[in-house]
Amino acid sequence: VQLVESGGGLVQAGGSLTLSCVTSGFIVEDYGVAWFRQAPGKEREGVSFIHTGDSITQYAQSVMDRFTISKDISRETVYLQMSSLKSEDTAVYYCAARFPPHGGAWDDQKLYNYWGRGTQVTVSS
Repeated sequence: VQLVESGGGLVQAGGSLTLSCVTSGFIVEDYGVAWFRQAPGKEREGVSFIHTGDSITQYAQSVMDRFTISKDISRETVYLQMSSLKSEDTAVYYCAARFPPHGGAWDDQKLYNYWGRGTQVTVSS
């Protein structure tokens, strides 16, 4: 089982980035996939979630209307489109997968079975 994130980098405030999470080794349509992030000195927090089977999505309040989570099942990939980036979005972004996809809080990290290694996003002000 693997989840591999990519697409991070350095961007100016107000800019955009799209992160990708390529999955392998499990049937992604049966799982829920989420993006989490961890800023320096802070705890890891949930950013967004998608049930790849029925496309139900969830977002943290801090990213609502700025970030969009999506999927491409044929590519076994989940994306996180980030726009209007702010300095406070600077963090390492991780994708994670959980089965079953529903039950409990979508951002409860204990419910996630598999994790990627993360990709750094840095927003300069």
